[in-house]
Amino acid sequence: MTQKVIQIPTLNDGPHDFARLFGIWNEVNDYFEDIRFDFSRCGFLRPNAVAFLGGLARLVESRMGSVTFDWSTLRHGAVMTNLCQNGFAGTFAYPSSRWDGNSIPYREDKTLDMNGIMDYLTYNWIGKGWVHVSDRLRDAIAGRMWEIYSNAFEHSGTEVGVFSCGQHYWRQNYLILSAVDFGRGIPANVRSFLRQYVEEALVSKLSGAACLKWAFERGNSTCTGGVARGLGLDLLKEFVRLNQGKLEIYSNDGYAIVDKDGERFENRDLAFEGTVVHITLRCDEKLYRFRDEAE
Repeated sequence: MTQKVIQIPTLNDGPHDFARLFGIWNEVNDYFEDIRFDFSRCGFLRPNAVAFLGGLARLVESRMGSVTFDWSTLRHGAVMTNLCQNGFAGTFAYPSSRWDGNSIPYREDKTLDMNGIMDYLTYNWIGKGWVHVSDRLRDAIAGRMWEIYSNAFEHSGTEVGVFSCGQHYWRQNYLILSAVDFGRGIPANVRSFLRQYVEEALVSKLSGAACLKWAFERGNSTCTGGVARGLGLDLLKEFVRLNQGKLEIYSNDGYAIVDKDGERFENRDLAFEGTVVHITLRCDEKLYRFRDEAE
């Protein structure tokens, strides 16, 4: 069996960086045997790349392939330190233990562990103190984010679960969390659902952007026989806009962004079978709470 070497470049979290990640997914998807990730050209890895690469490795393994993270090729000490701190390196055969710092730990959820995920979101992300929120709002935001995890398990058909990682960038004063699954993707799921009610000729014309817009609308859901909850994004969207952060979703060939300027939906040239939810929050001095909470 020939080993396929894949070069991991410097990866931030802009659209170009996500396109490069999806390109890596395409490379791996064409092979799925023996993969080696080479980091000799990597000078930086954002949490979205960490979660994505971890999930991709587990996807290969689930299909009887093997993945090696060649840590000897990683020449930037700061990147290695961060990957040790968030626990990613230790998860993939590097001799290190995770420690508490500016990272939101790398996490793998093979099944829907409600208590574990809620604790992770509450105490490692929104309730860590990097963004000032009331306890009630903290719990509500964590609950809405948990619904995204729940939707991934309920609707996406993911073989390997959901993968998460985040980081507090204290110099720039913002907080990032990424969650990735390698299931069918939201547009594919929306089209499958709508085929029960709409002619195939019309459904097949729906773009990724149009499907994401449908999923964002309150009351729309691909869940049959249950409460129509859609993606459960209303509170998250409102909070992101108030905070002047942003919520981004990449799924199949669709892209959605919510920020201070509103909601936008776009089609992308490079697609992948799955979904990335990427949230950026500003770490300002404001205390965020519900309107009915006392001063």
